[in-house]
Amino acid sequence: MSTRLQELKKQLEPERIKLLSHPVYTKIKDLEGLRKFASVHVFAVWDFMSLLKSLQNSLTSVSIPWMPVGSPSTRYLINEIVLGEESDVDEEGVRISHFELYLKAMHRMDADTTAIESLLSLVRSGTPVRKALNEINIPDNVKKFLQFTFDIALDAQPHIQAAVFTFGREDLIPSMFNQLLEQLYSETPEKVCTFKYYIERHIEVDGEHHSHLATQMVSELCGTDEEKWSNALNASKKALELRYLLWDAVSA
Repeated sequence: MSTRLQELKKQLEPERIKLLSHPVYTKIKDLEGLRKFASVHVFAVWDFMSLLKSLQNSLTSVSIPWMPVGSPSTRYLINEIVLGEESDVDEEGVRISHFELYLKAMHRMDADTTAIESLLSLVRSGTPVRKALNEINIPDNVKKFLQFTFDIALDAQPHIQAAVFTFGREDLIPSMFNQLLEQLYSETPEKVCTFKYYIERHIEVDGEHHSHLATQMVSELCGTDEEKWSNALNASKKALELRYLLWDAVSA
């Protein structure tokens, strides 16, 4: 890992520790608590995909006629991540995106999907996403989190998009959360099996392979430009602060 990457991660560590220590994790004690958690967390799973696609749009050619864009190395890195996130497999080996897998898990455990499906319906009908966010019934902290994501996805430079994607959107899974899932799975396996699989798959794919590819992408895009590294740090900190507010919304 490059010195600049190491320094950036070191400066973000206090925010990561703060997130891991958020009281929301101690409040999820049963299946109903997990349902409430999922009904808010699903927005972070969805807008993560939009952030991912904004990077693909920025770093590769998605228009016709095709023309080479940017570095072949960053093209490979983002396309490899998109492949895994957009067309992974569910617990039965069927191709599925991670967001669709999460929705499947929510339906299986009877979590409320009304808000996220209302948002998807508005966007599908042509409502601009920023307008759609103001038309659905979600807590203000969730709106702030989503508005920041789409400000980055729609308006920011690629190195900032990559930094927020890589460091500002880590889904931190403390050990107590995994222990709770094991307990709930033992009690109601038919309800929790898909959610448990999602978390395990997320740790296996996103937490290992994709995180390594993403840090390479940030390093490629920032290079030796100190201003870009500073931008990357500030945007990542802001994203982690807003993730904390998202957890506040779940906790409330």
